[in-house]
Amino acid sequence: MHILIIIVVLLILAYVVNQMMQQKQSSQGADPVSGNPSSQGNLDRHAADTAVAYISEGKLFYKAANTEIRQIHSPYVQEMMDKMEKHRERHAWKQNTSFGVSASGGMRQFDGDAAQVIATSVQFDQNRNMLYFLKDQVMGGLFSMDMENDLEKRILHRQNLALNDLNLDNNTGKILASATSKTGIANLVMLNSDGEQYQELTGGDTLDTAPAWIPGAEKQILYQSAGIARDQHGRRLAEGNASIQMLDMKTGSVTPVLDDAQFDYLHPRVCPQGNLHFIRRPYDAPQYETRSMLQDLLFFPFRLLRAVFHYLNFFSLMYSRKPLTSASGPAMQADLKDIILKGKRIDAEKALRRENMINGIPSLVPASWQLISRNRQGYETVLATNVVSYDMRADGSIVYSNGRGVFLLGGAHQSGLILKGDLVADVIAQ
Repeated sequence: MHILIIIVVLLILAYVVNQMMQQKQSSQGADPVSGNPSSQGNLDRHAADTAVAYISEGKLFYKAANTEIRQIHSPYVQEMMDKMEKHRERHAWKQNTSFGVSASGGMRQFDGDAAQVIATSVQFDQNRNMLYFLKDQVMGGLFSMDMENDLEKRILHRQNLALNDLNLDNNTGKILASATSKTGIANLVMLNSDGEQYQELTGGDTLDTAPAWIPGAEKQILYQSAGIARDQHGRRLAEGNASIQMLDMKTGSVTPVLDDAQFDYLHPRVCPQGNLHFIRRPYDAPQYETRSMLQDLLFFPFRLLRAVFHYLNFFSLMYSRKPLTSASGPAMQADLKDIILKGKRIDAEKALRRENMINGIPSLVPASWQLISRNRQGYETVLATNVVSYDMRADGSIVYSNGRGVFLLGGAHQSGLILKGDLVADVIAQ
């Protein structure tokens, strides 16, 4: 009888401890979606009411609540493209004539198709206006668009300006961004939302990207950083693993937050409850094995012949305006099987066959790309897998992308489908 009573007491204690552990994990783990839906149906309805913008292959798209996706076209860029087209048409008669020869002896180019304008980042301000950055090979510009009236305002336009990862603080009007130089390095900058008071925050031969404000700490920011490995001639060889760092803008000191040689820690964000969110993925260290050396030796003659052919083809185009290959043949297009997402080469065909599906949408990245929530005590919770990009709304709810779709994150590993896309590299919630 005493043994039975002891067993009953132990079972009760085990049940109480289990309930306490679950409550502790719930309080320390992921922040639930505001008004967390109790069913998949409710989550799907919340997802349909969610407005987002996203970037796909350098193009900017927007989906308002319960509406279709539409591409955002910049009136300023369109005006510039129209001027270039008129210029090309005006001078087209000079092509292949002596009037097309420049002072250096080369041929002038009157084709304006080479100018490709791409979107690199997007944000929303407190008035629900869209803030975005566009650039080509020469110029870069920061623009704002009134989404209700489709009115665009040019804020900043400068030569050799390339900004990424815009992060606007609506309380102060300050914008954090990552500025990329011609040498390939990326450092953090800060400017006002009107384009004034542009200043650099970090320096060095590094890739400092994805800056984030810390709620309640105006002078401290988080960002991801990776070192660059170069040879004795300064040529870029590889990138180190990405870590999360904290910069104190008042003192200029940098403090490591998360750093592990086996992982990349990407896109840090702090929720209203103070938990740190980030994407964690395995770090692929560059390797050069004997097998790679043998392959290089085997393919060296073929690569040399290919280089010689392109060299001769270049001169044929320069002097006879005709390629060595048949001009009437089919146009060559790049192989779209391999794509680049967040600095990693992805075999899209393989991924679509093997990776997890979210709400019936196949993923372009592996399940090892995880969205993590880490509380102040260091307890970590995996919120979602197969995550390419994510953003946090003001209420702490999260939208994320697996490369082919955008989802609203719910509780108990549920996700509501917001939209389907071809190649969603970055997603921003309105």
